[in-house]
Amino acid sequence: MLNSLSGRFLVLTIVFVMLAEVLIFVPSISRFRLDYLADRLERAQIASLALLADDMLDTELEAELLENAGVYNVVLRRDEIRQLMLSSPIPQEIAGTYDLRMASAFTLIGDAFLQLFSAENRIIRVIGAPVRDAGLLIEITIETAPLRSAMIDYGIRVLLLSAVISIFTALLLFAAVRAFLVRPIKGVVGYMQRYAAAPEDARGIIHPSAGVRELREAEEALLQLQTELTQALRQRERLAQLGGAVAKISHDLRNILTSAQLFTDRIEASEDPLVRRLAPKLVNSITRAVSLCEGTLAFGRAEEPAPTFARIALCELVEDIVESELLVSDETGVEILNEVPKGMMLRGDSEQLFRVVMNLVRNARQAIVATGIAGRVTIAAGEDDAAWWITVSDTGPGLPQRAQDNLFTPFQGSARKGGSGLGLTIAAELIKGHGGSLVLRETGAEGSLFEIHLPKGDGTL
Repeated sequence: MLNSLSGRFLVLTIVFVMLAEVLIFVPSISRFRLDYLADRLERAQIASLALLADDMLDTELEAELLENAGVYNVVLRRDEIRQLMLSSPIPQEIAGTYDLRMASAFTLIGDAFLQLFSAENRIIRVIGAPVRDAGLLIEITIETAPLRSAMIDYGIRVLLLSAVISIFTALLLFAAVRAFLVRPIKGVVGYMQRYAAAPEDARGIIHPSAGVRELREAEEALLQLQTELTQALRQRERLAQLGGAVAKISHDLRNILTSAQLFTDRIEASEDPLVRRLAPKLVNSITRAVSLCEGTLAFGRAEEPAPTFARIALCELVEDIVESELLVSDETGVEILNEVPKGMMLRGDSEQLFRVVMNLVRNARQAIVATGIAGRVTIAAGEDDAAWWITVSDTGPGLPQRAQDNLFTPFQGSARKGGSGLGLTIAAELIKGHGGSLVLRETGAEGSLFEIHLPKGDGTL
């Protein structure tokens, strides 16, 4: 119970109420001592007035007056004359004098606690002002044992009352905390546990109902989290199903393309000059299509084959991309420029780099064609002592914000209607396998620019 929120509130409430009562007890015990001494002064004054009324009191009556007043001696100063009104033998010497007329609050508190913690029975002199101005001062002599006993009785009553108040207050707070905090928190925890056990069950999604603002904000935050997570889980399930379908299609398509590769051997034997010129392009295209299918299968298994590094003539690779893209494209008005320096060599996997650059060029060309306005796609490259870089820029319309936010997310980062967005995801993974990065440097109304960054590493092949 003490480890629970309500249990700790119960303990803390008792502690704090008792602390408050202790702080109240300090001045109250001082006030009780002051009232006790004032009462003795008043009784002594009344006894002395009886003596003034009849100054022939016998010894027995005088002793009875002193006993009723609870004092040993009474001295009254009237008209600048100090008179010993009543007296009796004092059992010991006077241990101290306390003038109540000029004592400050701190002095009274200090004297009270000294008296409370001193078990010795002493004789003290107490000086005060007579009631109703019946003289200049009144002075009495009393013993401290009855005073300390009365103070202890008073303190016990105060502490018992404090304990009752603190326990009662703590129980009320315990009930309030359970009703307004613990129960709603348990409700939120229950929703979380039910949702964790069965995320697909809509009954596990919380319905905010708390009246406390902070708890309401927590419930609304949990609702948003559950909603987003449910959508993500549903999307993951759909992607898994789609991935299985794509894997099957890619497997069958790979078999078909493998058969097509066999037929290209006969095409290469043709004497037609056009066929002989286009046959190598067809062979390369089919080979890349087979590699793409294999790569798609690997992506479906959440893995991509490691790159096979070799020295690559980048200008020739880009030229091959440009020719292949122009052959498969019937659109006019899109110019593709190869501005890679001739003779530039880099280290990488030629098939994977071909796929990456081809994907960027094709995306740029399709974006320009969608506008219906002539444009240009430019492939450039450069190097320094640390890295190579390849840029693909275009004069297209730029990427919309949604595509920028989900640029490398499968099936979400496409800027083209009907696109899957898988191309950029695979491209980013292929470049990451080279130890590099693929980033969107700029995009806007004047076009976009992608940059491939490939580190040189410790050496070259």
